[in-house]
This record gives sequence, C-alpha cells and structure tokens, in this order.
Amino acid sequence: QVALVESGGGLVQPGGSLRLSCAASGTTLDYYHIAWFRQAPGKEREGVSCRAGLTGATDYADSVVGRFHISMDNAKNTVYLQMNGLNPEDTAVYYCAASNSFSRKAMGYNYWGQGTQVTVSS
Repeated sequence: QVALVESGGGLVQPGGSLRLSCAASGTTLDYYHIAWFRQAPGKEREGVSCRAGLTGATDYADSVVGRFHISMDNAKNTVYLQMNGLNPEDTAVYYCAASNSFSRKAMGYNYWGQGTQVTVSS
C-alpha cells in the first residue's frame, strides 16, 4: 500500500516561492509516475506537473511552465514541487498522486495524499 503525505503549503505573498514535499511510505516512489494536482474552490482538479518514474521525464501545465519545477530525492523517497513567481491564481489545495501511467490527468492515479493548502495573497 502506497501512502503519500504532502507538506510545505502555506500563505505567501504574490511573487513569492514555496516548496511542496510529497513523502512516500510503503513503496519506492521512483517505481511510480508522480504528479502534482491542484484544486481551487469551484474549479476542477488540474494536473500541474508530473514526473516519470525511473526516467525522470517531466511535464508541466502551460500555466506553470517556467515557474514550477518537479524533482525527486531518491534517498528521502520524496518528490518536491518548487513553485516560484506565485500569483493569486495559484491559490488551491495541492495534492500529490502516484500512478502507473504518465499523465497529468487525475483519472488513473490510484494513490493520493491528503493535500496541502497554498494561499497566495498580499
């Protein structure tokens, strides 16, 4: 059983940065494709970024290209989402998820964390 725990969310001013962490237990995270999703109130869940297991290939939503960066620390069995240049439109609950399919679509992701709130506001 794969358990994922996100951390690192919080309140940040526009233009600021945050690094989200997704720590895994029960498996080696690099065996899975890992994605970060976000969901704002009243909006559909959006796939922000994903990282392919083993190869490390990455993909990003157009809205975050050049601002967000997904990475993995194998020793810590943790995936990170570095978020720079944050703006109020980035405010959402951020979730990490694991899948056997490389995609930014929520369908197909079997394992989910509980989410961490990111609020961008002055």
